[in-house]
Amino acid sequence: MKVYNYLDARIKTNGAACLILIDPDKISGQKLVDFVRECEVSGVDGLLVGGSLIINGNLARTIDTIKKSSALPAIIFPGSVSQVTPEADAMLFISLISGRNAEHLIGEHVMVSPLIKNYNIETISTGYMLIESGQVTTAEYISGSKPIPRNKPEIAMATALAAQYLGMKMVYLEAGSGAQLPVPDEMVKIVSSALDIPVIVGGGIRDASTARQKVEAGAKIVVTGNYFEDDSKWELLKEFSEAVHTRKNF
Repeated sequence: MKVYNYLDARIKTNGAACLILIDPDKISGQKLVDFVRECEVSGVDGLLVGGSLIINGNLARTIDTIKKSSALPAIIFPGSVSQVTPEADAMLFISLISGRNAEHLIGEHVMVSPLIKNYNIETISTGYMLIESGQVTTAEYISGSKPIPRNKPEIAMATALAAQYLGMKMVYLEAGSGAQLPVPDEMVKIVSSALDIPVIVGGGIRDASTARQKVEAGAKIVVTGNYFEDDSKWELLKEFSEAVHTRKNF
């Protein structure tokens, strides 16, 4: 089954899907093995792998470890054209539609597309939107683009609609790794109600109640990242997944 179809099925079954973002710089070795297995038994639906800037980590090794340790899909969440490896089950083929930097709208995509075809990686076209989160995030700095103001949901809605009309399969509202503030519920609601494609929300989600709020506002996929880099918090993985899987609780 294609990963996109798998995620769609999980959304239909559970109300929404819970994804965990793994930064190869932050988790590796036996800790990665243990974490991935904990994610699987806790009901997490899949794993995103990547980051705006990878310094010491190894994307291919990280994904290989994930695939040897669990049956969860390993999906590349690329921060640059260098973050592509044939080991992945799929990749979010993201275009930074909230910015006006041509390289992140289409330029880097041209460079990497032949490699993706050669590797035969499933691509999930995704309109990626940076949302103001209270501080400058790595994604904002590296991309050289301004985020959408958090008090301007109408701009986010119009931008997301453009992504849908361009044929993208998903829209990702991103506050950024380690964001002070998550994407506002009002923005999630206005964007979700306008679209016919799934809305992903990530960044600044540090507790299960916030994750549930994003789903209740209309998000179909909720992503949590660096919060779980601290292994003392792994016991909360099941609480997060159950908060996102709203349909299971009815």
